[in-house]
Amino acid sequence: MSGPVQIPFQSFIRLKPEENMAIYLQIVFEFIKAIQTGFLPEGTKLPGTRILCKLLSVNRNTLIKAFQDLESQGWIETLPNKGTFILSQHKQKNSTEFIISKQENHSQINTGFEFRRSTILENPTEKNNLTYQFNDGMPDLRLVQNDILARLYVSKLKRQKTSKTYEQIQIRSHLNFKTHFSNYLNLTRGLRISTSNLLTTSSHEISLYLVTKVLISSGDKVVVASPGYYISNMTLTNTGAQIITIPVDQYGIDTNRLKEICEETKIRLLYLTSNYNYPTTISLSAKRRKELLELANQYGFVILEDDYDFDFHYDNNPILPLAAFDSNQKVVYIGSFGRSLPSGFSYGFVAAPPEFIAELEKHQNILEPGIDVLKEQVLTEWINEGEVHRLSKKNKKIYKERRDYFVFLLNEKLKGKIKFRVPARGLAVWIEWLDKFNLITLQKECAKNDLFLPKTILYQTKDLTATRLGFGHLEKEEMEKAVSILCKSIETI
Repeated sequence: MSGPVQIPFQSFIRLKPEENMAIYLQIVFEFIKAIQTGFLPEGTKLPGTRILCKLLSVNRNTLIKAFQDLESQGWIETLPNKGTFILSQHKQKNSTEFIISKQENHSQINTGFEFRRSTILENPTEKNNLTYQFNDGMPDLRLVQNDILARLYVSKLKRQKTSKTYEQIQIRSHLNFKTHFSNYLNLTRGLRISTSNLLTTSSHEISLYLVTKVLISSGDKVVVASPGYYISNMTLTNTGAQIITIPVDQYGIDTNRLKEICEETKIRLLYLTSNYNYPTTISLSAKRRKELLELANQYGFVILEDDYDFDFHYDNNPILPLAAFDSNQKVVYIGSFGRSLPSGFSYGFVAAPPEFIAELEKHQNILEPGIDVLKEQVLTEWINEGEVHRLSKKNKKIYKERRDYFVFLLNEKLKGKIKFRVPARGLAVWIEWLDKFNLITLQKECAKNDLFLPKTILYQTKDLTATRLGFGHLEKEEMEKAVSILCKSIETI
């Protein structure tokens, strides 16, 4: 079946009858969130109200009222004798203000005060106790070199006796860390930056939040890929941005479509995972890289380049980011460092013009006012002594072996049922299922057999049934068991 009923609405339209908020408003908020985070891409045809009210277990009149609100705001469009569709470009009649005003009247029941709740920033993480699981491409923390980190930490603690004040130590230590870190980025990613071009943060998510907070105002038009990265979509939507989606093909984001949009309206920002598109793992072609930089310069929009998985590439000549070739200062480059290190040691960073970095620092001083001197000193020595390069080389060899074995298992166990490309980097494989079936049904069958598939790795629309399967956290025996359970579950649905 290719009809809209196959879309797993129950996985992202989550209604809570026990709450004080009217059900029709919950439906409105949940649909807006699903549209802006990419679960319901542009052009998607929705089921009829009778079918959908059964799927969501709601009264049909309630659903019709919710659809009327959605249509009045420009999120959906009902065409006579054709059906109801997600609009490709929302009219968004003050939809952000609409959400706020509605929510202000429906704050928590059990509090002595009113407050505004976000329907956008719901945590998508699901808890489970199953033995095996796939994720969207996380590293294996069992590979962490704890002994080296412990040695460096102890060494730094023993050398803490000094006549300098804490402020002096902090300033000097942070500058030293930024110097080594900027040199490291220049060496590994082809950048040409100094310390004034660099902001370091405690996480990739903080970097993204700070950049969007400074760059985007409510109502700004922001272009993202479809399918796209749900976390970045949530962050962008939370700024009040108007999200416009562009399809991704085998060469990356569609630059012809981007040019059409730029000619129709003023774009503030393009969010892009150029080297390793999330979730499809496609790399942007050289031709489109050049076109994107030219379009940004011609139409004056900012490219927010997110290189979240640079650490995990398996070729000798990794694709350099757009930021390495940005002569017009239109690219703000964010990324992560140390994803293979223990939690708390990894870093996020932003590389951009000095004036923009200075503005980001004002906001960072509120969110992250202190500097972890010991942590920065340890990582500085980690970089300076070459441990980062050694760990990266060792881990890439392990992850490449895991990727190759995972690809072998997919070809052996699921041949004729899926299509996919072998990713040149990253810790996940994007597979598209050749048969049409409900992914939520597959999720339930896998759970019966002790395998967890989080909803964040399931992608289903009228024309697409796909799954992003992370392999980095799995050893060979674990892969074999997980793939076997997946195959067994497919055969039962």
